[in-house]
Amino acid sequence: MKKILILSLFVAALSGCTTMNNGKSAGAVTVSGKIEKLGMTTFQYGTHLLKTADKSYALKSNSINFDNYLNREVTVKGKKVAGYPVDGGPELIDVTLIKF
Repeated sequence: MKKILILSLFVAALSGCTTMNNGKSAGAVTVSGKIEKLGMTTFQYGTHLLKTADKSYALKSNSINFDNYLNREVTVKGKKVAGYPVDGGPELIDVTLIKF
């Protein structure tokens, strides 16, 4: 009986600590703006910037060459990278799709 009580308390504690988030949409973002080359910055992450009317985002991608979209208005889809912004920089987006 004591083992069942301990086991049930363990399961209750474990289920209370986990989130009910499926993870697929967590951090998903769609943003439109103009892509610019990343120059000298105080932060050291991302390869390019996406500038909107009121905010900038650092961009990175393993499959997209942002140089093909320099100075163009685009819409990017991706996920916000956890742990950013740092050093007073912008949020970092790992881009999976880009559209004109």
